[in-house]
Amino acid sequence: MPEHAFPPIDRILARKGSLGEGMEISRALPTRGRRMVGAWCFLDHLGPIAFDEGQGMHVGAHPHTRLQTFTWMIEGEVMHRDSLGSEQVVRPGQVNLMTAGYGISHTEDSVAPGVRLHAAQLWIALPRAVADQPPAFSHYADVPQWQEQGCQWSLMAGSYRAYTAPTDLHSPMLGLEVLSAQGADFVLEMRPDFEYGLFALTGGFALEGETYGVDELAYIAPGRVFLNVQVPAGTRLLVIGGTPFTDPITMWWNFVGADMASIRTYRAAWEAGDARFGSVPGGEHRRLSAPALP
Repeated sequence: MPEHAFPPIDRILARKGSLGEGMEISRALPTRGRRMVGAWCFLDHLGPIAFDEGQGMHVGAHPHTRLQTFTWMIEGEVMHRDSLGSEQVVRPGQVNLMTAGYGISHTEDSVAPGVRLHAAQLWIALPRAVADQPPAFSHYADVPQWQEQGCQWSLMAGSYRAYTAPTDLHSPMLGLEVLSAQGADFVLEMRPDFEYGLFALTGGFALEGETYGVDELAYIAPGRVFLNVQVPAGTRLLVIGGTPFTDPITMWWNFVGADMASIRTYRAAWEAGDARFGSVPGGEHRRLSAPALP
């Protein structure tokens, strides 16, 4: 297919927000312009944050349903604790993957105060057939990494060329980081049945004559088999993709549900302290309350 026949690439600006205690984030998904890319239904860019002495990230116990949380660390270390009893530090180049299923709760804390923190935090919507599975947690200390086209590539999710990430997923999807210290022009191979999102965590990138900065998402509709990408020195590019997600979902606060009625059920259960979400050891007195429903 000639280049001009492809749908135009959409530019989506991340929304700025705060998680409190000086933790500024940029939210690329969901936004008004784009709700999902494949099964990826949430993308927060956290930091980079230079915490003051004695300060750090401390997110109290909160619930999730019918999704997977996916943490990719760039700088710093974060301790994950959940209601299954998991206790795991995630470090740069590692992935924490928590499967909420029918219900789980967790906390997130900086390991040491006064340390810089930089991460991408994503959610993956679970297909309806497996959405209410038992909760689970996995840590991946090593993911496939290689040098190619003047860049370092790290495969966090799915398969790319001859490489397959170990992360346990339930939809056809891709999570890839491309790091260029010196700047490069490279070719990104693509599956024509996938839609893609490119997002600069540092630096920037250019596609088809258009330049994108940090916290701008380029959305690419299905149909392409490759894409020419130009990146300046110091770029850390996040590439996400997958087949378009067809199961209907509703997202509100930390919940994914089949509809708003299910969201109301989850909220009521969390506020009532229902056993569905368990209890995070040590986090009982740091429990976040759900906001009021709209």
